[in-house]
Amino acid sequence: MAGCNSVSYLRLSIGASDLDEVVFSYNDLPSGEIDLNMTRFDLGHDRLHVIPILKEILAINPNIKLMGSPWSPPIWMKTNKNSIGGSLLSEYYDAYALYFVRYIQEMKKEGITIDAITVQNEPLHPGNNPSLLMLDFFQALFIKQSLGPAFRKHSINTKIIIYDHNADRPDYPITVLKDPEARQYIDGSAFHLYGGTIDALSFVHDQYPDKNLYFTEQWVGSPGNLKGDLVWHVKNLIVGATRNWARNVLEWNLAADPNLQPHTPGGCTLCLGALTIDKNQVLSPRNPAYYIIAHAAKFVRPNSIRIGSNIVSSLPNVAFQRQDDKREVLIVVNENDSGKQTFQIQCNGKVYNASLNGGSVGTYIC
Repeated sequence: MAGCNSVSYLRLSIGASDLDEVVFSYNDLPSGEIDLNMTRFDLGHDRLHVIPILKEILAINPNIKLMGSPWSPPIWMKTNKNSIGGSLLSEYYDAYALYFVRYIQEMKKEGITIDAITVQNEPLHPGNNPSLLMLDFFQALFIKQSLGPAFRKHSINTKIIIYDHNADRPDYPITVLKDPEARQYIDGSAFHLYGGTIDALSFVHDQYPDKNLYFTEQWVGSPGNLKGDLVWHVKNLIVGATRNWARNVLEWNLAADPNLQPHTPGGCTLCLGALTIDKNQVLSPRNPAYYIIAHAAKFVRPNSIRIGSNIVSSLPNVAFQRQDDKREVLIVVNENDSGKQTFQIQCNGKVYNASLNGGSVGTYIC
């Protein structure tokens, strides 16, 4: 998640997430007012920090892909007129679709391309600040009636990704995808793993193999445990998610200060960033998510293809072939904490002997 880690995909909040200092949207209005045509849409808060930092990131890596996810629409569009919970009022479906369009267009004016959006972060978790309850039926309705047609009308090529929540509810994206009018606009589904098992991704893939899958969030709780967090996250996400058809793996979140700030009132108070930044200095050692991502991102380049590798119960692993140089990458976890394990790697007609200490992760290139 720093320059040498070769990170190729980042997730942004559309408006505030619970890891912002204050709650905001891009169309906050006095009580009782509405703005159906988005005439008062303004990226104002993002211009303070997010956009300048994104421009620095793009100067380092202009090919990095960006995903945007909203935690809540503007509160005037919601049933409870509150940043926490509530649902999107159907009379504002078109206005909210235009809100997405304007976000993508205004970011583009800043030189920032949004590759994909998810319709709603954690749509079944209305207790966060900010948050929104969006049941599967209503997500499909919003997409087919308003969001998809708005993207088509305004020639928006940004991918529309559904769900963006835990693996315990694969029925949610399947229900949305069952609607053919919604499905035509949908690129795929996104998952987190705060509930369920990672093979839920394959369950969705088996139902709709033409739709992509993404793994878009997993936090590391403070204070972090490098050995335990590294093994769990690499086993379940880097290995598990990609073996179950995920096209990416994203940790949450990129950075926080030494006091785990910022966050909203009611937001996550224990989210440990991949980096801890004190004033303008990145503190060492870096945090577990940095090394979790590094084991893959530094070596598994964009457009790599997952290839076959033997499944060994105590050595979870995944293999890829890079498309730029055709080299093969194997990521292995020794989840047996009690001791070293030896194994063989067969690659390009050669056999290599390798060993990995208990509770360790290894990345091998041939």
